[in-house]
Amino acid sequence: MKICIYGAGAIGGYLGVQLAQAGADVSLVARGAHLAAMKENGVKLLIDGEERVAKVRCTDDPSELGPQDYVIIALKAHSVPGVVDAMVPLLGNSTSVVTAVNGVPYWYFHRHGGALEGRTLESIDPGGRQWQVLRPERALGCIVYPATEVVEPGVIQHIYGDKFPLGEPSGERTARVERLSEIMNAAGLRAPVLENIRDELWLKLWGNLCFNPISALTHATLDVIASDPGTRAVARAMMLEAQEIAEKQGIHFRVGVERRIDGAGAVGAHKTSMLQDLERGRPMEIDPLVTVVQEMGRLADVPTPTIDVVLALIKQRAQAAMLH
Repeated sequence: MKICIYGAGAIGGYLGVQLAQAGADVSLVARGAHLAAMKENGVKLLIDGEERVAKVRCTDDPSELGPQDYVIIALKAHSVPGVVDAMVPLLGNSTSVVTAVNGVPYWYFHRHGGALEGRTLESIDPGGRQWQVLRPERALGCIVYPATEVVEPGVIQHIYGDKFPLGEPSGERTARVERLSEIMNAAGLRAPVLENIRDELWLKLWGNLCFNPISALTHATLDVIASDPGTRAVARAMMLEAQEIAEKQGIHFRVGVERRIDGAGAVGAHKTSMLQDLERGRPMEIDPLVTVVQEMGRLADVPTPTIDVVLALIKQRAQAAMLH
């Protein structure tokens, strides 16, 4: 089984080591000092008190790799539109594209069945390029729950979690999603096949939508955002707006708003990825986590006043930090 992980950073490198050790033919697309270190020393994963090393093919040129069975996109979501054309050499007639990215993926309205069937979302797929080039028929959904970090070039620290739920946009249990689930489970990852991957996608997005921009604006950690009455109220208002949008599309939330906020607070003094990106001078995932929900609200004719305010503020914050 040939698996290319496009974006072999913290999550991509973790996946690469685990899948390689399970016997998959893994290749990694990366860049810079991280790529150079992985080429020279292999990919090092610090997990469960041990160091695992995988010697796999690493490159910054996908054309060296040829068509794959699976291409797992593990980039920051806002980086995906810029590399769509570079992915073309990886795509054969039966290649599946696995979107292991935060937020809403390009294929969201493929096999959706609602009034928006076949619709593309400009905020996350400008001009519909991912839809046209990667094709929605290739897509498999994947929700990323683990936390990992690149502690030095070529070295990834696993912090917590091993769950990567998978699902077809149609909800079917196809041979290709079953095969991917099997190899991921064999690799020590929990990859259940879900009948409605969109429900799981929204459950994660529900928190990212509010906690990420609030944390970047206030520099507060999750426990503070969830326990402070003011920021908790802002998070709740954003989540209720998102819930109305999602439920109009047939999404079912298996937990309530208060429990979801409490769950985030229970993580403790954790800095969200958006706050970490701001502090490190990196572009923040604003469009895939926030703008796209506003866009979906417009399509569903659902007002999003709190989301609109927070989105305007976080966009201004990114401009001030010159991260846009």
